[in-house]
Amino acid sequence: MRDWYLLYCKRSEQERAVINLDRQGAECYYPQVVVEKIVRGKRCECFEPLFPSYVFVTFDSEQLSFTTVRSTRGVADFIRQGALPQIVSEELVYNLMLNEDNNSYEHMFESLPQQGDKLILEQGKFKGLDAIYQEADGEKRSFMLINLLGKQVKVSVENTDLIKNKD
Repeated sequence: MRDWYLLYCKRSEQERAVINLDRQGAECYYPQVVVEKIVRGKRCECFEPLFPSYVFVTFDSEQLSFTTVRSTRGVADFIRQGALPQIVSEELVYNLMLNEDNNSYEHMFESLPQQGDKLILEQGKFKGLDAIYQEADGEKRSFMLINLLGKQVKVSVENTDLIKNKD
């Protein structure tokens, strides 16, 4: 039986891990979303991992050992429950695949504020500060302008730390 597992990869090495695991006979999956970014001064649409640094993997443990998978270039380790790698629901992985095929992740980014929206940060190290939304930022997902010591400073903030519209 082939169970699905979740791997934590070294920063920005998901593709390397997937290529090397594929060569060894493992099936890998990491969902990606299309994100608008400014690259070299031009706006473009780029693919980014939905879960940065994480890859779902399934393999036959009789043909490929856990140690071999963990030692693959780009892989840091399995996500574990105690000493054993955590098994991920097959249904979860296939639902992620289905949503990616149907572009169902787009709704996740529709709820982001628009540039210039005034907000109050609800969590994190900047909790309670007034902020002005600037733009989406790959991994962190949002750049905000906050007032620190009477000066506006641009910081990157997790979307979970946002959003309480300031009236």
